[in-house]
Amino acid sequence: MTATNSLIHESSPYLVQHAHHPVHWIPWSEAAFEEAKRLNKLVLISVGYSACHWCHVMAHECFEDQEVADLMNAHFINIKVDREERPDVDNVYMSAVQLMTQRGGWPLNCITLPDGRPIYGGTYFPKEQWIHILKSLVYTFQQDTEKVEEYATKLHEGLSVNELIALPQDEAELKDEKLLELVARWKKQFDFLEGGMNRAPKFPMPTNYLYLLRHSDVFQDEKLRSFVQLTLDKMSFGGIYDHIGGGFTRYSVDMIWKVPHFEKMLYDNAQLLELFSLGYAAFNDDAYRMLVNEIFTWLTREMRADSGAFYSALDADSEGEEGKFYCWEEQELKSLLGQEFLMFADYYQVTDRGYWEDGKYILLKTMSDVDFAKKWSMEIPVLQAKVAEWKYLLLSEREKRIRPGLDHKCLTSWNALLIRGLCQAYLVFQAEEFLLEARKIGKWILEEQLQSSGQLLHVNTNGVASVDGFLEDYAHVIDAFIHLYQRTGEIVWMEHAHNLTLFVEKEFMHPQSKMCYFTKQDSSLVVRKMELHDNVIPSSNSVMARNFLRLGHYYRSNTWVDYARQMIANMYDGMETYGSGYSNWASLLLELNQGFTEVHVLNQSQVAPCLWPENTLLSYHQSLPISAEYLDGIYVCTKGTCHPALSNLEEAHELVKNVGN
Repeated sequence: MTATNSLIHESSPYLVQHAHHPVHWIPWSEAAFEEAKRLNKLVLISVGYSACHWCHVMAHECFEDQEVADLMNAHFINIKVDREERPDVDNVYMSAVQLMTQRGGWPLNCITLPDGRPIYGGTYFPKEQWIHILKSLVYTFQQDTEKVEEYATKLHEGLSVNELIALPQDEAELKDEKLLELVARWKKQFDFLEGGMNRAPKFPMPTNYLYLLRHSDVFQDEKLRSFVQLTLDKMSFGGIYDHIGGGFTRYSVDMIWKVPHFEKMLYDNAQLLELFSLGYAAFNDDAYRMLVNEIFTWLTREMRADSGAFYSALDADSEGEEGKFYCWEEQELKSLLGQEFLMFADYYQVTDRGYWEDGKYILLKTMSDVDFAKKWSMEIPVLQAKVAEWKYLLLSEREKRIRPGLDHKCLTSWNALLIRGLCQAYLVFQAEEFLLEARKIGKWILEEQLQSSGQLLHVNTNGVASVDGFLEDYAHVIDAFIHLYQRTGEIVWMEHAHNLTLFVEKEFMHPQSKMCYFTKQDSSLVVRKMELHDNVIPSSNSVMARNFLRLGHYYRSNTWVDYARQMIANMYDGMETYGSGYSNWASLLLELNQGFTEVHVLNQSQVAPCLWPENTLLSYHQSLPISAEYLDGIYVCTKGTCHPALSNLEEAHELVKNVGN
């Protein structure tokens, strides 16, 4: 009978993947550290996620090996952590490893003293190196406890210092010049040939391009605008996009968006819905509309739970092989396509360009449908009909394969990101199915993840909600609910956004800096951290700062507006040096300097269906302080001026455009 460890009782798909290892894994808990103290054993904390290819590799080479397991079981308390389920734990020990090694990633392996203070860490280790490291650590811990304790103390101090926010001595002026300098420096890293940054790997980084697109519009930077369009084109052409089934993978390992890291994450695709929707609004490229629809179709086909929420991820591997589900062999394609293979091979680069390894091809494009139709002397509708037939044929064939593993936990924060993406897609395309799905997710959050105490829970697996919510959950849900209110005019979303913001203010905020910790006040971690820099997902603090600014206007709360100003002031000095890490902060600074346009649509039967600029606040209720002084009708207020009442929404939209927003 196959041996099991205590992870067999967990709900996380990632933890259950390790339930049959000979390592005596246990889940994260305070009891684990109490046991470590009682036995005076080091703690080995191993963090990963279900779709992580190198996590699988190290698990196979080390954690499934009896020799390694015997060593780990004899000398360590071994804790397995799903980074998506416990991002708070991941944040602490990733920071520790980055301090020790100047690099990080997953799998993340950190060895700590019995009280949880780290003393060593790294990412992937092959078996022999792993054994050597563990033996060395055990020897040092047993023979030179004083040295180990001294190192742990210094490292812990370093982690604590990292969380101190230096308050600006003087009030920051928050000038637009900061944004211009940020972009000017950032441009030096742009790849003007293939889009994205001039390095590999290449990540989609939606927050970056959302800001750059907006910046190009506000400051009339045509070169920047063209760069964003180039990046969207190249991303959508590359192997990073699943041309048959829809949806983006996490990143490409090369400079040309060709070879993906094949896992598909909900958070990427949620944000890319927004990016390509706004890309369509900016460039009027019908390819972007098709891509948004394909992402949406994939999400609803493969990632939606019966509850209305969406699952977290699809694995990179199937049958133990990375990318096997998504790649094709030439002979296989010839058999499927017959006489159409030559055209298909040209369209999807079943050539040296698309060749990967071991006889496998990654489908990708090198030109638009317009250019391809010219090359083959075809009408575009004829080509697009043919491409649709190819996709249907290959998708049907692919469904016969063994599928990649599905991480079926539903995360509150990632689902909130999808609400925002769907609301933005609805804003651009006015397709009701986008708003319908956004509402369903919002209803799931209210019914399953929001507790009667006013707290959010972070994760839901198999219908069971668990793990106290983190700042990312509150920040993204508040943002999502503001978007739902603006798109639907349903006051319930704004009321919940308001209440959740009060909760954040009470439970997460630092009293002086007004920045917010990632965890609530009662966190039991060795250090309480803040998430400050934008990454593949915007930082929870930058999202919360933008929430404070918006809700400060909706509720006429100068206090909340001041929080937003204080938070950007904390980040202001030096933000020009690292555009990618400050892109959502840059959006906040732009909004503060631009100001908001208020559109009061009171006692109207219709919710505003127009494509409103980002800095527009729509209000539909006189019960909101922002609209308390207005009579029935439609009013536009901008730059300190309130215009006379208007008779319809089209007039309001035209006025908003004409006043320069």
